[in-house]
Formats: sequence, structure tokens, C-alpha cells
Amino acid sequence: MRLIRGLHNLHHSQLGSALTIGNFDGLHRGHQAVLRHLRQRAAEQQLATTVMTFEPTAQEYFSPGTAPARLQRLRDKLAMLQELDVNQVHCLRFNQELAALSADAFVRQILVEGLDVRYLVVGDDFRFGKERRGDFAFLQQAGQRYGFEVVSTRTFLEGEDRVSSTRIRQALAEGDLAMAEQLLGRSYRICGRVSPGQQRGRTIGFHTANVRLHRVVSPLKGVFAVRVYGLGSDVLNGVANVGTRPTVDGSYCVLEIHLFDFDSDIYGRHLDVEFCRKLREEKKFESFEALKQQIEFDAEQARTFFSE
Repeated sequence: MRLIRGLHNLHHSQLGSALTIGNFDGLHRGHQAVLRHLRQRAAEQQLATTVMTFEPTAQEYFSPGTAPARLQRLRDKLAMLQELDVNQVHCLRFNQELAALSADAFVRQILVEGLDVRYLVVGDDFRFGKERRGDFAFLQQAGQRYGFEVVSTRTFLEGEDRVSSTRIRQALAEGDLAMAEQLLGRSYRICGRVSPGQQRGRTIGFHTANVRLHRVVSPLKGVFAVRVYGLGSDVLNGVANVGTRPTVDGSYCVLEIHLFDFDSDIYGRHLDVEFCRKLREEKKFESFEALKQQIEFDAEQARTFFSE
């Protein structure tokens, strides 16, 4: 898969693009349906299957304090897009330059001259360009002028409601991991590298692996039974806390994992953490002894879950 970053790295290629544009946060079943359709049309017309996404998102750029939690880091999104047989990803830096680009310039410079778009799939509520003046109707008119077809994404339903990143965030916030899995088409996971922590867990008999979340807001918080991948061929069970650890620090959000029957140095290792069941909300304890007793209870609950 080819990754194109920014505006300056766009070079017109001989192979045109079947393109879709969006944040694709979580790459849920609805996104996957769009990409299947896009791959089919790309194959029919001998085009490159192309995804355009933005870093940061428009909401993060314009309203960082109220932007929704990310389901995925960019790194994880790119890895999954490669698995989904996307030929190229154009990751546009959302900055002042892009925000000031007119809708017409966006179409002409990026879509036509840069990506040679021949087939475009976007949501019918897609807005773009300076002051959000570009919309679906604008794209259809531009398609007639420049010679590319524009179609809207089809609504993908789960029950009577459409599958969306917003629904998945809501399910995760409520601890409904089964619903999140149904919408995603896979269990919810967070990936990251183990970094040194404050090593407070050792003082109460619980070694932990700390993984920075690399996002402003976490889509889920609390204590969970987890499965951990990435430490050899075995899948390890454990209990994890996602939050600010108010008893210990409370200054930033981190994923803290205690692995059962495991005691090795794994600093720097990359973990893939699957969330299996929510056990409780995060809370502040009056003492480390009270925290230790609660972790013992959490671990027992998680062990019972995995033995069922």
C-alpha cells in the first residue's frame, strides 16, 4: 500500500483513482462495505483503490476541546486499510492551509490534478473547502465538468440503526463491548508500545505494563478483563485499567495491564489488547491497601470470566 502524506507529495500517476474520503475511524462494518464496493469498481475500471483521510480530523482542528474520542490511532488505521487491500492512502494534514483552500481548488488541485479521480464515493452530508462551501451537489457538478462519477455511500444498518463510529463510541462508553463488536465486525482492541511507568504496582504486588494511548480522549474507561497479543505465540489473559489512575497520579490517561502468571521485562514491546468484559468503573481509593484489595478482586473476577 502506498501512503501519500500532505499536498506537496501528490504526483499525477498514469493509473487513475477510485476514491473515497472520510475519517474512517474504527473502520467498522459500514466502512468495510464502502471499501468492498470501491474495490469492485476500481477493478472494473482498472483504477487504484484510494482512501483520503485527515490528520488531525476537522473536528480536532476546529474544536479540539469537544472532538470525539478516537477509536483508532492513525498507525492502526493504516495497518487495517492495508489488510483491506487498499492500494493507496492520501493522508492530508488538516491545517490552516487546507482550511483556507476553496472547494473548487480542493477538487481541481487534489482530486483531479493530484489523484486523477475517476470514481468518487462520499457521504451525501460531506462538506469541504473554505467555510464548508463544497457539498455533494458541488462534487456532482465538478464531476460533470472534469469527467468523474460521484456516488453517495450506502447506509449500512445494524438492526434499525445505521452503523457509525458514533454508535461504537457510545457502546464503548457504556461498557457494551458486545454491541461494539457487532458494529465493528471484530472485538475492540487498543494497540501500543509498553513504556516505563511509575512502578507503583510492584509495591502492592501487581506488576503492570503501561501503554500510552496517544489520543486526547479515550473511547472507553474503567477496568476490564483483557486478552493480550504480541508476546510470542501465546495469548495472555489479564486485567486492565483505562483511565487517569486517580489513586496514583490522575494527570493523564493510560492503559495499565496486569498479566496473569507472567513476570518478564517487556518494555518496548508492542501489545495488541482485546477488551473482553467491563468489570467496573475507575474510582479513587483512600489508600494503596484499599486499591490492592480491589485489584485482587478485579483479577479474580477476570480469571473467573476466562474460565467460564
